Amino acid sequence: MTEDPRVAVVVITHQRRDEVLRALDRLLALPEQPRVVVVDNGSTDGTADAVRARFPQVELVASPENLGAVGRNVGVGLLDAPYVAFCDDDTWWEPGSLTAAADVLDAHPRLAVVTARILVEPGGTEDPIVAELRDSPVHGADWLPGPALGSFLAGASVVRREAFLAVGGFSERLWLGGEEELMAGDLAAAGWELCYLPQLTVHHQASRARDPHRRRRDGIRNTLWTTWLRRPLRPALRRTVHLLRTVPRDRVTARGLLDAARGLPWVLRERRVLPPHAEARFAALEDAQRSSPARRYVS
Repeated sequence: MTEDPRVAVVVITHQRRDEVLRALDRLLALPEQPRVVVVDNGSTDGTADAVRARFPQVELVASPENLGAVGRNVGVGLLDAPYVAFCDDDTWWEPGSLTAAADVLDAHPRLAVVTARILVEPGGTEDPIVAELRDSPVHGADWLPGPALGSFLAGASVVRREAFLAVGGFSERLWLGGEEELMAGDLAAAGWELCYLPQLTVHHQASRARDPHRRRRDGIRNTLWTTWLRRPLRPALRRTVHLLRTVPRDRVTARGLLDAARGLPWVLRERRVLPPHAEARFAALEDAQRSSPARRYVS
């Protein structure tokens, strides 16, 4: 396999110098030789200096603040490749997957996102979410090369740059944590498709440098914001009631709910209900979301 200029990679990182260096080692060894942009989200552990010194061929954006998922927007804005693979600092793409993704996206011009199979390292076992992707209940276009998805996992997906920019990238308000769902709804509303492709593989070795309570707090907030920004009244109420019944009753949850309530004015001001064909995708996911072991708000 030779260099494939169709796909570039955007990596976001924060306070994980060693992890991102390992990820870059693997990305730069890929046979596709992708152009790589790293957005360092305000790290104070020497990440930016280490990337500059060890990987001068990588394009580095050293943000003075933590932009969260919006760091991906910054990276995409620097690129001109038609397709962009996202990568977190504790994930890496299997050799050949980027070219396989580009081939599929070339062949299906209304396909905006392809999501890969995720293997958990060390050990190479499938992430529990893979079964849900493979058995997705969402109904998409007949021509899709894999199961249709209602949302996606950014760190394991390749996006069509044109579609990503058309819907404005990731929301600055949501910052990080379930930010993909809002974009997925907007892509579907605009007529784009999303699917799972088992021939693509991403490896994930979860970093220990994470704040699970912050992730849960932001995840609760973002779920509620996305729900009330895009879902019709009855589905929004159902999802809100289910979330309130199932989240842990503790300070982390209370803070997430308070954060969500504080955003209510702008959510109502910017509320734009999805058209029926896009809402149908979220409706199809309701049962899976209720029973999913991979979607629980715990920390």
